[in-house]
Amino acid sequence: MAVLLALCSIGLMFKSAELRIGWVPDRGPGSGAWPFWLSAGMLLCCLATIWRWFRGVTPESRNLEPYMPRETAMIVGISAGSIVFLLVITHLLGIYVALFLFLLFYLKFIGHHGWPLTISMMIGVPIFVFCLFEWALKIPLPKSITEPMFYPIYDLMYGV
Repeated sequence: MAVLLALCSIGLMFKSAELRIGWVPDRGPGSGAWPFWLSAGMLLCCLATIWRWFRGVTPESRNLEPYMPRETAMIVGISAGSIVFLLVITHLLGIYVALFLFLLFYLKFIGHHGWPLTISMMIGVPIFVFCLFEWALKIPLPKSITEPMFYPIYDLMYGV
């Protein structure tokens, strides 16, 4: 994992270096400075982790068991698949329907939560996200084919 994160750090450093990473006179650090230096710090931490593993300093570095048990790998795979589903459905039906379906699947069928919590979260989270982004921050989120359903809400919000 440390090797993978080190490679990601190097990639982020190269991408950040396309922007200005030095000091811009009368303005401050360039737009790539923070991503570059945070990636550099992450790379140093990864290198330290790799070095400690190579030397066998920690109990984890001497452990020969698999990195992830089968049950954990299954839940990670299901979670990753669920997020891909969320992204696809967001493109097709909009973020609010996608969140509704994602929460239904994840809370009820993966988390085995009861119906009261599942339904309250399925309704509450999309409403909270809508209020935060669309109303408070004025950042429209993708609604795809469901956008006409939001016209009455826009009329109330903007007094049209």
